[in-house]
Amino acid sequence: MINYKDLIKNLTEQDFKDKKANLHIHTTFSDGEGDFDRLTEQAEELGYKYISITDHNTMEGYSKSEKAASSILIPGVEFDVWCGYVFMHLLAYGADKENPELKKFFASTKRGTEWDIARLFSTRNLKKLIEAIHSAGGIAVLAHPACCWCLSPERFIKELVNSGLDGIEIYYPYPKLRGILKFHNEEVFARLADKYNLIKTGGTDCHGKTLS
Repeated sequence: MINYKDLIKNLTEQDFKDKKANLHIHTTFSDGEGDFDRLTEQAEELGYKYISITDHNTMEGYSKSEKAASSILIPGVEFDVWCGYVFMHLLAYGADKENPELKKFFASTKRGTEWDIARLFSTRNLKKLIEAIHSAGGIAVLAHPACCWCLSPERFIKELVNSGLDGIEIYYPYPKLRGILKFHNEEVFARLADKYNLIKTGGTDCHGKTLS
């Protein structure tokens, strides 16, 4: 059995910068434009070590796609959830998609996987979601933290750590993709990841037909 936690922990900042790892990709199974199989094939052809397709609130692609068993794929999903007053996205890596506790948190309709105002009304309980991710053998990682509207980044991260957070997505193209929605400096979260001994991950949040 693959130990995804150790695998991800051993990926370096350079792996993400050199486009050898991308752990944040969306496909047509949620709100992306790219095909699951084609994007995986692209990554193989480009020499990626690992990628993760992290569709919103679903792992359906890992059940229906021919390339789901590719050796470079780390199973992933991105959940909508609230932490107090902060709306956030929580990435889960290495989780068993058939785990009954985790399956309770998947979207019941296609609309729940696409960008829609309804997703802001998520009723997922943060602590129970992280417990389900762990129960399914996965790790829980905060996505694009500098885009989260929180008054105190440290209080926010501490609350997540107390709920079982394993990591923070640090290597993310904030200037290119989220300049308007960037509320904090990403270096703050890199320091907090070090302080709380959290795994650092990265990804481009790709929604297109080709890897970005």
